Amino acid sequence: MAVTLVPFSWERVMNAVEKVRERLVRATSALKSAGVDYAVVGGNAVQIHVARADESAVRQTKDVDILVRRSEFDSVVRALTTAGFIHRHVAGIDIFLDGPEGRPREGVHLIFAGEKVREHELSANPDVLESEDASGFRVLSLPALVRIKLTAFRDHDRTHLRDMIAVGLIDSTWKTTLPPELATRLQAILDDPNG
Repeated sequence: MAVTLVPFSWERVMNAVEKVRERLVRATSALKSAGVDYAVVGGNAVQIHVARADESAVRQTKDVDILVRRSEFDSVVRALTTAGFIHRHVAGIDIFLDGPEGRPREGVHLIFAGEKVREHELSANPDVLESEDASGFRVLSLPALVRIKLTAFRDHDRTHLRDMIAVGLIDSTWKTTLPPELATRLQAILDDPNG
């Protein structure tokens, strides 16, 4: 596939970051206005927590992941649709595209509280109540975020865990707070942070 390159531009880089931030604020504001309980999860939640320790260690992300309860799904769809998002069910995931030209990888992705994302995962997602205020929106608490990342344990989840370890948010003392399988995964990352 041929790729058309445009000139180098810091403005394009900053625009990409701003679009994600704007999408997150618009989505969470719509959910809050609709009275829907939610928590920001995924890369944005990692950013928020990492920035509290060291803003220079923040890694950018291209999408917005939001934890909601399935029982509030209809209210979520109404709220996000009213905010200009377009609902699609793609590859088993509920995604809200940012308008007609929106792409799934840049959308708002729903994660359901109390459910497993994939059947083989070790544990279900936490509830939205395991969250805290992050200056205008709810973000998953650090303990719940660490559990989600250790449960999913994909390459980018391990990268997020390494970022949190690098800034001192999590360390070996966390193993005592985790189920044995998740503690083993954390220890593997602590033993080989570059692996």
